[in-house]
Amino acid sequence: MTTPADVHDVRDPELPGRLLSAEREVLIPLLRARADADFALPAAACPGWTVRDVLAHCSAALTRVVEGRFEEGVFSPASNDRDIAERAGWTNARIVDELERAMAEAGPVIAKAGGVLDAIALGEWVHAGDVREALGEPGAYAGGGLPDALALLAHVTREKRHLSLHADLDDLDEPLRLGAVAGDAPPARYIGDAPTLVRLYSGRPVSGAGYELAGAREGELNIFG
Repeated sequence: MTTPADVHDVRDPELPGRLLSAEREVLIPLLRARADADFALPAAACPGWTVRDVLAHCSAALTRVVEGRFEEGVFSPASNDRDIAERAGWTNARIVDELERAMAEAGPVIAKAGGVLDAIALGEWVHAGDVREALGEPGAYAGGGLPDALALLAHVTREKRHLSLHADLDDLDEPLRLGAVAGDAPPARYIGDAPTLVRLYSGRPVSGAGYELAGAREGELNIFG
């Protein structure tokens, strides 16, 4: 697969929805095929949360987007915990149903928002990776959605004026530029695979991964705080 180095220079309003749709087609059937006991497995990437908690958070966040409910403090840790608690009495199937519906409906809303909600779609895709990893599925932060996820990551880091980084990825034919346009100083440099780059930018564990990072510390890449 090939991703242009300057893929993030112009916003593609359909990109977040496209990423959510692709992930929905893969994640929802996987979840429907799992036993209820699997939803109680710990999600190591989200300390203190189970697979069910991650899914409840994802479905609640996207439902908020669809319904336009953005009260003060939304998406804060306290707000996320309340969303999960509100679904405590739901069956696992109901949570998956809500997630499926919200993943289908959120794309057009995000597209019309002008970019302010783009990072939510990226966060949802990362959380899907958290779930796959907790369930022992291969390619947690890879799969068919990876090219769109990388394009969205590049755009989001550009809009956030994140630190400039040049990534030479094993998975791509062309280098990927992330973050703000470099000034006089050279950009940071990453050499390795794309899933590990996603882990670094989302603050996920990278233990045992082989990669090179120069000009930046791992923690500086995390865009989710």
